[in-house]
Amino acid sequence: MTGERRERAEDTEAATEAFVAHRNLLFTVAYEMLGSAADAEDVLQETWLRWVGSDHAAVREPRAYLVRITTRQALTRLRTLARRKEAYVGPWLPEPLLTAPDVAEDVELADSVSMAMMLVLETLAPTERAVFVLREVFAVDYDEIAEAVGKSPAAVRQIAHRARAHVAARRPRGSVTPAETRYVLEAFRQAVETGDLRRLLDLIAPDVVLLTDGGGVVRAALEPVVGAERVAEVLGRIAATATLHPAEANGRPALLVRLDGVVDSVLALRVDDGLVTGLYVVRNPEKLARIDRRTVVCR
Repeated sequence: MTGERRERAEDTEAATEAFVAHRNLLFTVAYEMLGSAADAEDVLQETWLRWVGSDHAAVREPRAYLVRITTRQALTRLRTLARRKEAYVGPWLPEPLLTAPDVAEDVELADSVSMAMMLVLETLAPTERAVFVLREVFAVDYDEIAEAVGKSPAAVRQIAHRARAHVAARRPRGSVTPAETRYVLEAFRQAVETGDLRRLLDLIAPDVVLLTDGGGVVRAALEPVVGAERVAEVLGRIAATATLHPAEANGRPALLVRLDGVVDSVLALRVDDGLVTGLYVVRNPEKLARIDRRTVVCR
């Protein structure tokens, strides 16, 4: 092997090691921006291709450089997804991820990938979402964010302020610990499985909202189901044919709904002041492709 070829091989090896070292972080950034694990993986592939073709000698901080590439690719993908969601059949929910129990120990990370928060992030404009995720979840400094989103640092500060206010007005009320969520979830599961309607109505808020995502592929409600009695009726139909199994999804306790032993859907809860105020059921088979394995999210 010539000296030039050896240098190229060593450079590629070093680039691969740097990418692998930060891969889980990059996936988490992309997923929080997109709400889709499949699209996040595509973004990582695009990031890798740009990274391996870069002048690595000129890169002082690989982590920051990789986050910048990932953010730019995710922004491009996010605008494409917006058009796809406009034609989506029924409610669109983020793709659920099975996560390890220790994710819940990082309260900010667990909150940021929770189904409820991911839906709040959906209400942000693409650049606002990128700025919020990078600043509030990953503590990236304003200058780096500015370079990633193509704005001035001053503009990024204004966007961050606007996005924080937007999210604060819509995020779950108060802080709910994983233990509290797990307690409510277990009581909820028992009430549904035993058909204890009175107990179920004690656990869900009068104005509870149920969203079901079938993507037009499987049967699901095409509009939100609102109100305790209507939601309880739907849950009763689910319990009649399915079994509910505790799991950790998106950093929070959740339920796997199985039909004949096969995962049919993932059910996540939003809990406010001790009551279930939101129920999110993902049935779209395309969004359950990763549900048989845990995904590592980190910051």
